[in-house]
Amino acid sequence: MNKLKISAVSYTNTKPFLYGIERSEVINQIDLSLDIPSDCAAKLIDGQVDIGLIPVAAFPQVPNGRIIADYCIGSVGAVNSVFIFSAVPVNEIKTLRLDAQSRTSNNLARVLLKFFWKQEVQLTTDPDAQTDAIVLIGDRTFGKKDSYAYAFDLGEEWMNFTGLPFLYAAWIANKDIPDSFIAEFNKALKFGLDHRKEVLKSLPAHPEFDVDDYLMHKLDFELTEAKRTAMNLFLGYIAQL
Repeated sequence: MNKLKISAVSYTNTKPFLYGIERSEVINQIDLSLDIPSDCAAKLIDGQVDIGLIPVAAFPQVPNGRIIADYCIGSVGAVNSVFIFSAVPVNEIKTLRLDAQSRTSNNLARVLLKFFWKQEVQLTTDPDAQTDAIVLIGDRTFGKKDSYAYAFDLGEEWMNFTGLPFLYAAWIANKDIPDSFIAEFNKALKFGLDHRKEVLKSLPAHPEFDVDDYLMHKLDFELTEAKRTAMNLFLGYIAQL
């Protein structure tokens, strides 16, 4: 079998998966690239890779897309790395700068603003734009909550809105993948999750952020039926934006 090309996210939330992949036979069967979430999605959509850990907002754009793994990047309530940071209360947000690295989180912010908070907001992707609020995701949010007057955790706000967990990213393929590989891939992902304490020892220190709590408790990696339900509901909301 030719090596499968896989794109994964380079954030802390993916380190357990990478730990497992790098310590399994899977690593010899793949070409692995590490990218920001929006680039993972673009590579999978364009056929540059066969499998990607991609933001679920991009799922409908993936040709022949299907989820192939039992594990994901998700949360049940607050996730502590996907935020709207704001200078004003949510009912006063009129302008919002989106995160260039994101698809799902930008759309989640838009869904919550329109359907939950009933706010009409002007959006921009200009990194130099002065706005009431910004979307920020991943490791760049670590320790930033106290720097803003308001911090809205989008995992928590989604649960307040729907009562459901949230699915940020899933392992999605754009072609048929052999069942034998999928089984080995799932074993590798599980191995990494089972060794998160070892992963934590290898991560850089963040004195202002509890990485242990983040990897062990805030993130929820099981791809449950509730998360699939949440994904479908979310994609339905996106279609109405």
